[in-house]
Amino acid sequence: MKKTFVLVVLFVMPIVAYLFFASGINNFGKLPILTENVANISDIDAKVVLESKITILGFLGSDIERQKGGAFNLNQKIYKRFYEFNDFQFVMLVPEGSEDKVSKLKKELGSFTNIAKWNFVFADSEQINALFDSLKTDLSLDGNLATPYVFIIDKERNLRGRNNDEDQGTKFGFNTTSVSELNNKMEDDVKIILAEYRMALKKNNANRQ
Repeated sequence: MKKTFVLVVLFVMPIVAYLFFASGINNFGKLPILTENVANISDIDAKVVLESKITILGFLGSDIERQKGGAFNLNQKIYKRFYEFNDFQFVMLVPEGSEDKVSKLKKELGSFTNIAKWNFVFADSEQINALFDSLKTDLSLDGNLATPYVFIIDKERNLRGRNNDEDQGTKFGFNTTSVSELNNKMEDDVKIILAEYRMALKKNNANRQ
């Protein structure tokens, strides 16, 4: 009897626990859609697309130096952890005329990691405001067309976030100046959306077989 109990504890319980948590992820591990049909960035830059990509979208504004701390936090805490995943990218909107400032930022970021999936899109104020407005958030851009918040956009151009965040209720974006927010919230949400698409891909492959 004791041997049977020990075997159950050692072998059966871990399997039951795994199935429980795996089932929980499958049933509840989806990041809510907060806004559908975010504006198509390829209308501004044909080389950058949101469709079929998981995108971290940001607005750096014309004062790059002021936003640099958040960019470095984002690079260290999110980009370096996930950039090797297929179909994952960063897209940063920057006002036209900031090309030299962006080149300097790219050089500094590149000294820490491979920045191949950092994309910088230069646009006029009207284009930047139109794209930001299409997110339909409770946030706003400052006078330099910048915000410290970044946003998760899925492969269908939907804004993903939280609709029951313990601090904000509806959470549209993540504050790059807060390392704790990147570590404790954004990292988890990026994991969830990546897992969601991996599970969908596995399901599609299984159905084909």
